[in-house]
Amino acid sequence: MARFDGKTVIITGAGSGLGQADAVRLAQEGANLVLVDMSEEGLAQTKQQVADAGGTGGVEVVTANVTKSADVQKYVDASVEAFGDEEFAKVVAVNLTGVFAGMAAVLKQMRKQGSGSIVNTASVGGIRGVGNQSGYAASKHGVVGLTRNSAREYGEHGISINAIAPGAIMTAMVEGSLRQLGGDNWEEAGREFVSVNPMKRFGKPEEVAALVAFLLSDDSKFINGTVIPIDGGQHAMY
Repeated sequence: MARFDGKTVIITGAGSGLGQADAVRLAQEGANLVLVDMSEEGLAQTKQQVADAGGTGGVEVVTANVTKSADVQKYVDASVEAFGDEEFAKVVAVNLTGVFAGMAAVLKQMRKQGSGSIVNTASVGGIRGVGNQSGYAASKHGVVGLTRNSAREYGEHGISINAIAPGAIMTAMVEGSLRQLGGDNWEEAGREFVSVNPMKRFGKPEEVAALVAFLLSDDSKFINGTVIPIDGGQHAMY
């Protein structure tokens, strides 16, 4: 039996990058998926990748802006309607500015059912300072604080709330930025960027997805209020 058979996972930012990788990984482990993103095209691509991955669960696609409370409620309602209350072990896997609104909406349902897991996406910029990115670092530190505090509040209701703190992960967005900076030599620019990393490489979206899947699974039931860096060990240098 796959770890997510009979469970439902909401993935915001599912149209690209880490959210897309999470969707594929969790589909392979049997999850019902609710894919949320502002990009209809991106959602269609992710849905196709999920189908290609051979997942046995259902898939719902919701176009929504996670910064709008009405849209957040829309995707939670769609999840409940599609997959029901009883087995609704909902998870917010990837969220940015809408993390607070997303948690506020799903925690009502999770508390009602007495179970659930949330994995928020913070950043290494949420556990240390990042030069020339004060706004970004402040927002990600906020995700860390919200994760820890909410875990303390909701743990007694059978809900785990954790966060991941990715470092340099080779997503399409990161590759695009390197191409803008380095032109034809973008790969060399990338090698220089990660030269200070103990592992001397970028992380892979699939590696992040594996961590998310673990934190959402029953294998990690007693992990709560934790922020896990996934950055090749670079956080240990600061």
